[in-house]
Amino acid sequence: MNNLPHCFKILGLERNVSPEQIKQAYRDLACVWHPDRFSDDPRLQQKATERMQEINRAYQVLRNAEVQYTAPDPDPAIEVVLVKGDAFDMGDTFGDGDDNEKPVHSVTINDFYMGKYEITQGQWETIMGNNPSHVRKGDNYPVENISWYNAREFIQKLNRKTGKSYRLPTEAEWEYAARSGGRRERYAGTSDKLDDYGWYNISIAVGTTHPVGQKKPNSLNLYDMSGNVWEWCQDWYDESYYENSPEDNPLGPSSGDQRVLRGGCWFDRPRFVRVAFRLWCDPGYRSDFYGFRIALSG
Repeated sequence: MNNLPHCFKILGLERNVSPEQIKQAYRDLACVWHPDRFSDDPRLQQKATERMQEINRAYQVLRNAEVQYTAPDPDPAIEVVLVKGDAFDMGDTFGDGDDNEKPVHSVTINDFYMGKYEITQGQWETIMGNNPSHVRKGDNYPVENISWYNAREFIQKLNRKTGKSYRLPTEAEWEYAARSGGRRERYAGTSDKLDDYGWYNISIAVGTTHPVGQKKPNSLNLYDMSGNVWEWCQDWYDESYYENSPEDNPLGPSSGDQRVLRGGCWFDRPRFVRVAFRLWCDPGYRSDFYGFRIALSG
């Protein structure tokens, strides 16, 4: 085996990766496919042995090939999309959601900008000087294993570097953007073709995050808003907030102890990657399912 593109594919890597990223990808796969994990099933153990041999060969080829690596640009280019504001019906418009997605209520959003992609590991490392992610297969993978406070720190440093005023999106902005500007969509960009638009749980055994921008975008040209990683929002969480939400540019409750996440991740079933689904978590909690994208006021 000396076909480099095939070897990269075996390890689930992009071409521009460092030796450490190659090593980490090999370690991750070895943990999954070590034959000892399947000692109770001879058939699966044989399959794992063959798979591990293939992984070993690919790793040796890449390790010996002196793969060229170009570090990310020191000034990360974060693409944003203009989201033209309007009124929309926010919440469980399909009637199959949870109580905290109700009542459906009218919300008006001003113009703003939303990150075209989730913040990547390359962008994070450029600003923060480290990479907290669990899955380290390339700079274009979404950064994860971060808390709400970590995301806020990144944005503060990014703003100092660029002179801009990036922020996390509000929960209402997030849902409006995910719905392609307030359309009645179950997922971001579609209501019935999730496979085309989002990474979600098809098989946990081979599940992982994926490079950003590989699936179809929604109609606003925003990628991965259903699946891949959960995305932190600015708002405090209140399960009854929709009952009292103001109509114009709601900012969420004034206080709380949990922050909102939206969009679902690669590990989740379709129900949890719906654009109306609301998750909440302690803002200090880090998870390899959690990432974010940035917003900018219009």
